[in-house]
Amino acid sequence: MMKRHFTTALALITGAAVLFFGLNFLLNPQGAPDGFGIEPWPQGNAAGYFAVKGVRDLAVAATVFLLLARGQRRTLGWVVLIDAILPLGDALAVLTHGGSLTTALGVHISAASVILLTAVMLLTERPAEGSSHRVGAAPDPSNA
Repeated sequence: MMKRHFTTALALITGAAVLFFGLNFLLNPQGAPDGFGIEPWPQGNAAGYFAVKGVRDLAVAATVFLLLARGQRRTLGWVVLIDAILPLGDALAVLTHGGSLTTALGVHISAASVILLTAVMLLTERPAEGSSHRVGAAPDPSNA
């Protein structure tokens, strides 16, 4: 039971972190890129990039929270596993566009590690006894 609570906490942190990053890029486009690891475009309009990144992160967060709320833990595990591609791609973008190895590892690879840990824990957990049909949640057929 304790592992399940820890896994739930990791899933919530995963969703909350992506929600924060998405909102930060949408609401703070001048400051958000500093933490990402790539220098903002010196001229022209790079604001479109920030909007795309922000909306991407909001969609990922919404998916995590929806599946968690619906009790679709196994499906959430697969989605989170697939979502690990995002910070890995971000790390590659940082490394191939003048960013530092420290930022790629410290920000993006560490995020990918937490996401992968969360996915593995979700995919290997056993359904809680008597919880396969939580009130208000659709049963997860992959837990059967």
